[in-house]
Amino acid sequence: MSNNHWGEPGESEGMRSERPSTQREWRLIEKVVNNLNVEHRRARRWGIFFKLLTFIYLFALLWLFWSGSRFGADSVVPQAHTAVIEVNGPIMEGEEASADAIISALRRAFKAERSRAVVLRINSPGGSPVQAGYVYDEIKRLRQLHPQKKLYAVISDIGASGAYYIAAAADEIYADKASLVGSIGVISASFGFVELIDKLGVERRTMTAGENKAFLDPFSPLKEEEREFWQTVLETTHQQFIRQVKQGRGERLKEDDKLFSGLVWTGEQALDLGLIDGLGSTSMVAREIVGVEKLVDYTVRPEPLDRIIERLGVGVAKQLALELGLRAGPALR
Repeated sequence: MSNNHWGEPGESEGMRSERPSTQREWRLIEKVVNNLNVEHRRARRWGIFFKLLTFIYLFALLWLFWSGSRFGADSVVPQAHTAVIEVNGPIMEGEEASADAIISALRRAFKAERSRAVVLRINSPGGSPVQAGYVYDEIKRLRQLHPQKKLYAVISDIGASGAYYIAAAADEIYADKASLVGSIGVISASFGFVELIDKLGVERRTMTAGENKAFLDPFSPLKEEEREFWQTVLETTHQQFIRQVKQGRGERLKEDDKLFSGLVWTGEQALDLGLIDGLGSTSMVAREIVGVEKLVDYTVRPEPLDRIIERLGVGVAKQLALELGLRAGPALR
């Protein structure tokens, strides 16, 4: 009798014994593949979660920067405080210490009901006489509108030229004994490249309508009448500077022939000359002069994108142009 009734017709004994083993292997492979798919889906979900978390974090930071630059500090400070406005670096349009930025901060600080006084914390070598003049005039206007709220200027490392121009509008000026103060003068610096282009064999071609349109062209010889005229411009600007300082400081200034010569003094020397009213820091002024120790920063900061660009080095070219005197116009330095 045949034993084939235990299996498929024609199936051998060896083939029947291998089938269960093969099925178990396939089930094992299928299980491994399914587990891998599950792990892959989990990893993808966690990856998406962490990416979303990162984006939320970045957007939160951007929102904080954005909101901080637009909402007054007084809106989140419930108690009385001393308003502080930073004046750092060159006082020029497009810089952190531009007239627009300083004036916007001043208006917010004076308007804030819980600010008891305003402190300009200055660390600047000077800059544009126009920008400094804008700030000076606005300080005078705000002081008249808010006579109960005093404005103090506090000079840290340096408060020279255009920076001192601004400080002179304050009710009182303070500095450290080693601060650099003064430099009441005007400078206009540039270069002449006439001999250089001659040596290089470069021909200068300048066409103008108006005999003085190429005035102070660095690639053309400097004419004596141009030098004399430009000197009158600098002298006029200097006299404007002197008048504003005398108006701001009044009888506190001592009689000294060198006071408006462009020299710079230490804070200790400046006190003797009447350029400042005392020696001290921002904290000291808030604590001992204003009587409200809490400080709140009202400085208008650059937008987050502008800060990133500045840190990436775009500002290097601007600073280089400033130091080399390649920017047009006189500067209070």
